[in-house]
Amino acid sequence: MGKQKTHKGLSKRVKVTGSGKVMHKRAGAGHLMSSKNAKHRRRVTGMGLVTGASAKKAKVFLGK
Repeated sequence: MGKQKTHKGLSKRVKVTGSGKVMHKRAGAGHLMSSKNAKHRRRVTGMGLVTGASAKKAKVFLGK
């Protein structure tokens, strides 16, 4: 039986940290930032945490 392939679409969108947490980029930070207020712009910077069953499924897809 061969190895399971990595889900390439998901691997471009999330990353798994050293401790095993699944992180994703927050939505809404792609463009049109001048029309968003500063509080919103700060909130969408950085990475968000994927929780629950979604995180478990993401680890299976990524082979982690």
